[in-house]
Amino acid sequence: MAQKPMNALARLSESMADVALRELRRRILDNVWPPGYQALEQELALALGMSRTPIHEALICLQNEGLVKVIPRRGMRVLPVSAEDMREIYEVLTALECAAVEMVALRRPGEQELRPLADATRDMALALEDGGAGLEAWAAADERFHKQLLVLCGNRQLHDTVLNYWDRAHRARMFTLKLRAKPVNSTQEHLALVERLLAGDAQGAVAINKAHRQRASAELLSIFERFNLQQM
Repeated sequence: MAQKPMNALARLSESMADVALRELRRRILDNVWPPGYQALEQELALALGMSRTPIHEALICLQNEGLVKVIPRRGMRVLPVSAEDMREIYEVLTALECAAVEMVALRRPGEQELRPLADATRDMALALEDGGAGLEAWAAADERFHKQLLVLCGNRQLHDTVLNYWDRAHRARMFTLKLRAKPVNSTQEHLALVERLLAGDAQGAVAINKAHRQRASAELLSIFERFNLQQM
């Protein structure tokens, strides 16, 4: 009889750790807590209205993801992202996402299956019509497009790995969103990619996605250089 309460407690602890991980990650990725931000575990627990145990478990996960450094008896510090970090992250993103694109194209998906990609691309174009006010909506639609690509590839390990790197790039992308030229090229590149996927043209789809990722990486790294940013 004693085993059931223990199992229930374990499930509750795991659930609270998941909540803590989601909330802490969101605040870091959205730059609510910028690079260099430091807080004690107790402060984080009070902010989220929970005990220190799930907070500690979440911080260990975030440290493994490269988002924070856990400091004994001093809580955690949000880690910055350097230009070299971003170059390496985009190289990994490009290689892995192109593998996902090839998997999708080889299955020759139909229009219905690709509709979420087309809808996300449409939303990107509509968001840009709002000028600067629509940049965050554009970024959300852009992320939705790339995440749906990973869902369509059907490989859970690849999906989870790419999303980890995508999260690490998210902060820099959002930080530089208003420093970049109007991102009209992405919409056209997404449309071209959907066409190649619909045609089952794996080689063409991979080439478009690779060029798309390389251009985005070059634009981001140029901002580091133009504004003399060592990290962000």
